[in-house]
Amino acid sequence: MSMYRMPIGIALLCLVAHSALAQVAVMPLSLREAERRATENHPQVRAAEYSAQAADEAVRQARSVYFPSVSLSLTGAQAESGSRIAAGGLNNPVILDRLAAGFSVGQLLTDFGRTRALVQSVDLRADMQREAVISRRADVLLQVDRAYFQALRAQAVERVAEATVKARELVVDQVTALAASGLKSGLDVSFAKVNLSEAQILLVQARNDVQAAFTTLSAAMGSSQSTSYELADEPLPPTPPPDAAGLIAQAMRERPDVSAERFAEQAALRFADAERDLWLPSISLVGAMGVSPYRQLGLTPRYSAVGVNVSVPVSNGGLLNARRAEANLRATAEQQRLRDLENLVARDVRTAWLDVQASFRRLDLAEQLRANAADAADLAQARYDIGLGSIVELSQAELNLTRADIERATSRYDYHIRTSVLRFQTGELK
Repeated sequence: MSMYRMPIGIALLCLVAHSALAQVAVMPLSLREAERRATENHPQVRAAEYSAQAADEAVRQARSVYFPSVSLSLTGAQAESGSRIAAGGLNNPVILDRLAAGFSVGQLLTDFGRTRALVQSVDLRADMQREAVISRRADVLLQVDRAYFQALRAQAVERVAEATVKARELVVDQVTALAASGLKSGLDVSFAKVNLSEAQILLVQARNDVQAAFTTLSAAMGSSQSTSYELADEPLPPTPPPDAAGLIAQAMRERPDVSAERFAEQAALRFADAERDLWLPSISLVGAMGVSPYRQLGLTPRYSAVGVNVSVPVSNGGLLNARRAEANLRATAEQQRLRDLENLVARDVRTAWLDVQASFRRLDLAEQLRANAADAADLAQARYDIGLGSIVELSQAELNLTRADIERATSRYDYHIRTSVLRFQTGELK
């Protein structure tokens, strides 16, 4: 026997160690920690942040017109003696032998407001992208809150299923013992086993729902791995407000998607102003300076020039008019999109508020249902024990109690979810 003790002991130690590691692997997680991880790691939030940074670079591009542009040049040419360019367009036909280096400077003096309107339009679109980051973060936070409370709800249902299985196993043992003594019939045993099988099926489904809920929670936090957590329960939210009018006004002020659409509307209007200013002239200053160490006879070793260029549009086949009309129509379309979004936000806030009201009333009803079902189950058990009730009556009472326990567990976390949705719709969750 001693030769078998060592392998058996090692196997037992491995099982204990594996169990301990499995317990350590279940990490605690609170709702705030889940939200923090999501906002830091979720690819949708990161993508929105990069888009906002790209929009900031577009603002720099538009403002670059305010600053002078400088370019360096190195030019060399060798011409056939006495030759002239005779074809290829209107140009200076003289070709001179030279090797020169220098730089040229260009500076816009004024275009009578077009560049300013373009910069304002691009700046407003950058503000729109920053609001889009907040909006995307709010979407992710809502996904996390929903997944978190769904996981808590699945765990609560799992606990109900486990308790139901234990209770019905006890009933099966009791009825089987009574049937063996001739005090109950085989039909009672069959009904008790059927009830136990239903409870076991419920437990299998509940455990599967828990794993699926943790998978959804991990994905909501921006992870591709499915991880189980020891979730911290959250206190019930406060009583919902009695009226939705204040919530709608808050949503119009706080919703980032509404703010983004307002910025889009203003950007479209400023761009329409810029397209209108295409008909105005633009004045720019140009200059050049350099040296020519190798040159044809008659040229100086240095050169420099400065000039002012005035550009006035006269006719372009209706292009500028069409661009202005297009910009005005797009600005009008943005105004209608903003109006439509405000209508949708008002609808969604009212719907979310109604859902919260219904979920809040459901909490008390679920508690009453559970208390009544527990009383009925106790009475049915007492009647069955003294022979006044049937196994069918007891089975129905147990089924009602299980449903009441599940309803009480789900109603609590449904209220959490509905409250998170309302916070999202009013712009509070961001």
